Amino acid sequence: MVMKRKLIILGIFIVSLLLYISCNKDFLNTEPQDRIASSATWADGPLSEAFIFNVYSYLFYAGFHEEMLSSLTDEALFTHGRDYKITNEGTETPSNMGWFNDTFRWGNLWEAIRQANVALQELPNSTFDDDVLRERLIGEAYFLRAYYYHQLLRHWGGIPIIDKPYGLNEDYSIARNTFEECVNFVIDDLDKAIANLDGKPETDGRASKLSAMALKSRVLLYAASDLHDATTAQTNSSLLDEYNNIELVAYTGGGQQSRYQAARDAALAVLNEAPGWKLNLDAPVGPDQGRENYIALYCGGQSAVADASAVEDLLWQRTHTAQYTVENDWPLGGINFGINNGPNGYHNWAGNTPIQQLVDDYEMMDGSRFDWDNPAHSADPYADRDPRFYATIMYDGADWKPRPPDVAATDPANQVQTGYYDDGAGGVINGIDTRDAALESWNGSFTHYYVRKFIDPDPTKTDNQSVAQTIPWPFLRVTEVALNYAEACYKTGDEATARLWINRIRFRAGMPAITDSGNDLWDRIINERRIELAYEEHRLFDCKRWMIAENTLGSPVQIINVQATLKPGATPHVPYRHDKNVYDYTYTVVLETGRENRTWNDKMYWRPISRDEMNRNDKLIQNPGYVTE
Repeated sequence: MVMKRKLIILGIFIVSLLLYISCNKDFLNTEPQDRIASSATWADGPLSEAFIFNVYSYLFYAGFHEEMLSSLTDEALFTHGRDYKITNEGTETPSNMGWFNDTFRWGNLWEAIRQANVALQELPNSTFDDDVLRERLIGEAYFLRAYYYHQLLRHWGGIPIIDKPYGLNEDYSIARNTFEECVNFVIDDLDKAIANLDGKPETDGRASKLSAMALKSRVLLYAASDLHDATTAQTNSSLLDEYNNIELVAYTGGGQQSRYQAARDAALAVLNEAPGWKLNLDAPVGPDQGRENYIALYCGGQSAVADASAVEDLLWQRTHTAQYTVENDWPLGGINFGINNGPNGYHNWAGNTPIQQLVDDYEMMDGSRFDWDNPAHSADPYADRDPRFYATIMYDGADWKPRPPDVAATDPANQVQTGYYDDGAGGVINGIDTRDAALESWNGSFTHYYVRKFIDPDPTKTDNQSVAQTIPWPFLRVTEVALNYAEACYKTGDEATARLWINRIRFRAGMPAITDSGNDLWDRIINERRIELAYEEHRLFDCKRWMIAENTLGSPVQIINVQATLKPGATPHVPYRHDKNVYDYTYTVVLETGRENRTWNDKMYWRPISRDEMNRNDKLIQNPGYVTE
C-alpha cells in the first residue's frame, strides 16, 4: 500500500507537470498532452489511475465554492455582489459575461473533456497487468466525460461533440451538435460507464455503476422537460419561437411522453438497486426526528452528531481526498461552507443568504401552505414549520453553536440575532448578526437569514478556518432519483406512484402524506423538490426546464425585517436573548433592490457563448437572444 501510494503521488506529479507544460486554456487546445503519458502512464496501473484522478480534479470545489449557484435562483442572495448582478438582471452578453465559478467555466469543462478523451484513447491499449483496474478506469473516464458534457449541455444547450483529443494538423473549427445528438452522446457514454463499472470496486468520491445510472436518470428527465421540447418551448416563448436553430436547444422530433417514459425507466432502475435511506416508511416520523434525519442526510455520514447511516443516500459525492484535488486547502478556506456562509457574528462571511421566497415555501407542519395573510402565521412565522426548515435556515432567534470567545459574553444564549431589539431605554439593540452590528458588519446578511444546511452541527467545530469540516458535496443521491421518478410518473399519468414516492420523502422528514391530484399534485412535486434539494444546485435548472423562471428566478428579492418591542411592564434581557414572554416580535417582508434588480428575459434560459469563443470558431451559432459583437 505504501509503494502504491507513492506511485499514485508520483503519477499526480507527472500528470500535473505535463499539464503545466502543455495545457492551453482554449477548449480546442492542440498541445499533445499525452506524450509523456504514452511512454509511462499507460504502462503502469497506478499512474493511469493518477491520470484519471486528474480528470476528477476539474470538479474543483463542486458546490462548495464561495459563490454558489443558489444565488442565481430564488433560494439565495449573494451578499458580496460581484458578477451575479449581471446575470440576475439579464444584462449578460457574449462580451460581458456574468457569474461563473470554476466548476461551470466553459474552458475548464472542455479541458476536462479533453483529458477524458486522452484516457479513452489510451486506456484500451494500455499495457499494465490489471484488467479489472483498466475496465474501471475506462468506466470512470466515460462517466466523467458524460458528466462534464452534461454540465455544458444544461448551461448552453447543444455543443460540439468532440470524442477524441485533437492533433496538431486538424481543423479546430467545429459546429454545435443538436440538443438531441448531445443527449444521445451523453447517454451512450453513461451506458458504457455502467457496463464497465458493473461489479467493480467502489470508492467514495469516484464513479460507480449506480452513480452512472443516477446521472442517466437526471439527463433523461431534463431531456423530457418542457424547455427541451421544441413545440412546447416555442409555444411558451416568443423568443424561442423566432430562433432559427431551435434544434440546438430542444428536440424537434419524437414524443415528449416517450422521453418521460425513458426517464421513468432510468430512475426506477436505480431505485430497484438502491432503495435509499429511510425511504420505506409508511407514516411520518416525529418533527424532531424529521429534522435530525435531514441534518444527517446533508452531513453525509461525516458529522459526529448525526446518523452516519444516512451516507446510504449518496451515490456520488465530492469528498475529502488528496487523490484528485487541485486545491491546497480542502476543506479549509475556499470551500469551508461554514465560513463562506455562516453569520458574521461568528466571524463568517454570510455569502449565499436565503431569501424570503425560499422561507415562505416551507409548509406548515400540517402540510398546509404558509400564508402571510393568516394572522397566526404572520405573528409567529417560524413556528410549526416543515422540520427541514429548521435544518436548513438560520432565522432570528434560532439556536446555534457557541459564539467565539470574543463574542460569547454578548450572546451567552447562542442564538442567531438578525433583528433589532428594544433596549428598554428608548434605544435599539442591533442584532449581532445584522449589517448594523459592531462585529464585521460588512459580512452581515442583507436578507436577515443565513443558511444552516451543509454546516457541520457539531458544536465543537467552529465554522471558520481554524477547524476543518468534511461534509461531502452530494453530486448525486438516491433522493434526487426518487424525485426524478415521481416527476416522470406524474408526467406519464401514474399519479398514484408519484404520490407514493413524494410521501416516502415527506415521511422521512416528518411531514404528513399528500393526497393531491392533477395540477395540485404537480405543484406539490415542484415544491417538494425545491425544499428537499435546497442549495444543491438543482433549482436553477428546474425553474428553467419547467419554464417557470419568469415567476421564480425573475422575481425581485424579498427579505424580512424583524423588530422586538418590550411587553408592557417587562424588563429587557441584558445581554439580549430571544424571548417571546418578554418581547413582542413583528415581521415585515420588504423588497431588497439595492443589491440586484432581478428580472427575467427568455434569453436567460441559456448562457451566451463568449465573444472570444465565437471569434475562435466561426462555425458556432450563438444562443437565442444574444448577439455577438
